[in-house]
Amino acid sequence: MSPIKVGLLGLGVVGGGTWKVLTRNAEEIARRAGRRIEVAAVAVRDTGKARRLVGNDVLVTQDGMDVVRHPDIDIVVELIGGDTLARELIMEAISQGKHVVTANKALLAMHGNEIFAAAHAKGVMVAFEAAVAGGIPIIKAIREGLTANRIQWLAGIINGTTNFILSEMRTRGLPFHEVLAEAQRLGYAETDPTFDIEGVDAAHKLTLLASLAFGIPVQFGKAHIEGISSLAPEDIAHAERLGYRIKLLGITRRRDDGIELRVHPTLVPMECLLANVEGAMNAVLVHGDVVGATLYYGQGAGEQPTASAVVADLVDVTRLQAADPEHRVPHLAFQPDAMDDIAILPIAEVQSSYYLRLRVEDRPGVLADLARILSDSGISIGSMFQEPHGATEADIIFLSHSAREGDVDAALERIQGLPFVRSEVTRLRVESLL
Repeated sequence: MSPIKVGLLGLGVVGGGTWKVLTRNAEEIARRAGRRIEVAAVAVRDTGKARRLVGNDVLVTQDGMDVVRHPDIDIVVELIGGDTLARELIMEAISQGKHVVTANKALLAMHGNEIFAAAHAKGVMVAFEAAVAGGIPIIKAIREGLTANRIQWLAGIINGTTNFILSEMRTRGLPFHEVLAEAQRLGYAETDPTFDIEGVDAAHKLTLLASLAFGIPVQFGKAHIEGISSLAPEDIAHAERLGYRIKLLGITRRRDDGIELRVHPTLVPMECLLANVEGAMNAVLVHGDVVGATLYYGQGAGEQPTASAVVADLVDVTRLQAADPEHRVPHLAFQPDAMDDIAILPIAEVQSSYYLRLRVEDRPGVLADLARILSDSGISIGSMFQEPHGATEADIIFLSHSAREGDVDAALERIQGLPFVRSEVTRLRVESLL
């Protein structure tokens, strides 16, 4: 049987890794796929560097359209990132009747509904395992392995940069900006780390996971997003004292009145598996009504782990490319005509427990006033401790029982206006993940 011909858009870290894996493991991959998978064309900026890697038998061009319109190409692998040129190239590849493999979570989070609809109409596949959690096969697990389940919620550490930073802040007691500089020096963080540290990258990935878990359209614009740049070392230390660790989590939960879709720093109990994921590793905890909790752990980025996911998608597409399109696994796990447009809940409607820290004037009556305001808003205090700060002030830390976010907002607005409050109130959510 003739080989499947692949066109690579981009030959950077992941593209180069994909080339190396396909070359190094060619025979093993062919045994799994049923035929050889060969790169026939690459589109890159630096054609000289690409030529030195791929040799003279592969078409090397600077124009991605040369690849997506090439008559011999069966599968286009998009690894250039961004949501402009990448979108144009993917849509053109689909219009040409070519299957697509992509690692571009931002593109799919923002334009996935359009891309998947076009692919379905054309009868081609768009595979995107590498877009979420690198080498962890979380897409396949949710889309295929857990199909017997009504998934109730999932929570994940899906950005390695922020997890590395939080791990270093906890173990070394360093402030955020120092650890970020080290992460950049070590290559864990980009020169412009905004998407990572402000939670945007995690939200892109969570948006896709929510669609797969609940059969809803991709709705990145409705996600609540908070990053870690304002986290203070003392909050990480206080969390540890209380039996928690702080992780940047992507959380999505099915409720009777809608879907929660949120990314934010979260206090997680130390005994929870996610609390013990350290460094740049990723992990996703998925809870189904049949199987209960399942955990998926591994390297979430990098040349080899992400290339592993890209090649796995290439093998899947190769196996299924001759199959009747109506009998392939749907892009978002549910049949296109069975997608459910359930409301994404605003953050004010989220139910969670809360960690609250504030600095106050250290005098009688302060605790009573704070407790009264929280009680008036329907917020029950689970635990509290106080630490002196100088001779006249103290830091007060509360852990609440579960409360509605909107009620917490209202209480904090009142507290912030009290004459004895000396700081902004730090508010972090607490999740038991049971």
